[in-house]
Amino acid sequence: MDAPKKKIAITLETTIEDDGQLEHTKQSHQGDFFQKNNMDVLIFEEVLEDGSTIKNLLTIHPHKVSINRSGAVKMNQKFQADQITENIYHHPHGKIHMETNTEAIVYNKAGDGREATLTIHYTVKLNGQENRKHTLKLAYQEEDHQ
Repeated sequence: MDAPKKKIAITLETTIEDDGQLEHTKQSHQGDFFQKNNMDVLIFEEVLEDGSTIKNLLTIHPHKVSINRSGAVKMNQKFQADQITENIYHHPHGKIHMETNTEAIVYNKAGDGREATLTIHYTVKLNGQENRKHTLKLAYQEEDHQ
């Protein structure tokens, strides 16, 4: 039997360093959280400026994270510390080959009113170009504390 879903508030920050230039984004979303077979699962939707939607499914295992995006863009990106993984990023203008080298994954589960945090440090090589450093910081907290 699956654990019951909990409504959560999510903050997602990404920082990309590209040739000395920093690009920083911060988004807030509402989503669902549940636990299944020794993994934590987060589901949320992102609405783009053009009104199209991307469904995000994150699975967090003890030593790896997977982000599956579907809708306006499609991607299944896997993060495993000290490993290189590959995937294809599908978007309306074509496909991009992604090579991800995960340097570190730090996951602190929620508890005693604290929010959970997930930080991933990695580099990405798009279509064989130069590596770009990425940091993904995700925090979530249960919305109704009952």
